[in-house]
Amino acid sequence: MNPPTAPAARAKDFLSILDLSHEDLGRLLELAARLKADRPLGRQAPTADALAGFHVAMLFEKPSLRTRVTFEIAVRELGGWTMDVPGQFGLGIREPLPDVARNLERWVKALVIRTFGHDRAATLAAAAPNLHVINALSDQEHPCQALADMLTFREHVGSWRGRTLAYVGDGNNVATSLVHAAPQLGVHVHVASPAGFELPARVVDDATRVARDGAAIRVFRTAREAVAGADAVYTDVWTSMGQEDQAAERAPAFTPFQVNRELMAAAPSGALFMHCLPAHRGEEVTSEVFDSGASVVFDQAENRLHTQKALLLMLVGAR
Repeated sequence: MNPPTAPAARAKDFLSILDLSHEDLGRLLELAARLKADRPLGRQAPTADALAGFHVAMLFEKPSLRTRVTFEIAVRELGGWTMDVPGQFGLGIREPLPDVARNLERWVKALVIRTFGHDRAATLAAAAPNLHVINALSDQEHPCQALADMLTFREHVGSWRGRTLAYVGDGNNVATSLVHAAPQLGVHVHVASPAGFELPARVVDDATRVARDGAAIRVFRTAREAVAGADAVYTDVWTSMGQEDQAAERAPAFTPFQVNRELMAAAPSGALFMHCLPAHRGEEVTSEVFDSGASVVFDQAENRLHTQKALLLMLVGAR
């Protein structure tokens, strides 16, 4: 059996979907699909030793279930080792972040970081030319989630080109990475957010710049308008980590954007429901929709493993 090819990504780091070229994004997702098919082979999988001898550091300032578990498994299934770096070292208080990075690059091949400040990840990446820094979620972007979203979307709709994905809710880090990824693959994106919680204009501009195959990003004022013609309806929590004190204030603005039976009925028959998780049932989505046959949320969660394995191969294993 020939091992899956993993051409090196042009970028050293993965802080944003925009760090990947259109070609690298497509190759990564194709590789992820092959890795998923090979997983039942276990230690006989062609990539079982691809990271042999490599250590990957994990620095998590924020709680994590899916991201932490899937990265740990991904590294081990590729033959490498993970190590925990206490979150305090990502703050730059005990010692400057550039010094942290310069130490780590002497010991490990990659650093997976989940941080409140996107600038912290960027500082670490810039300081260490031999360290591959992977953004496992920051206040601005969640690119690893978008990779899994795009693989899941294609698995269920058959192709990317010409399809439409609707995102309703907070214009947050998840929405940013989703809007960066989908148009590069030819997917139209409809976005609807409450006034004052929209995606930054620069995000829409960047997504438009990298769009391929005629894909367009359209912004709507109401959720019902956004889901019309959509192959999938995506939402996220109304209050992200670090914003918990704003929950009561945000609720009235976001209530009209809840994904419920009525909103799904406004989308075409067969439309998927997507969510990055964790979900707050009864807030951004009803349990009826979350547990329905339209929901592919646990497929998204599973695919975090396969897309992150592909990412590690292209950033680290292919070099």
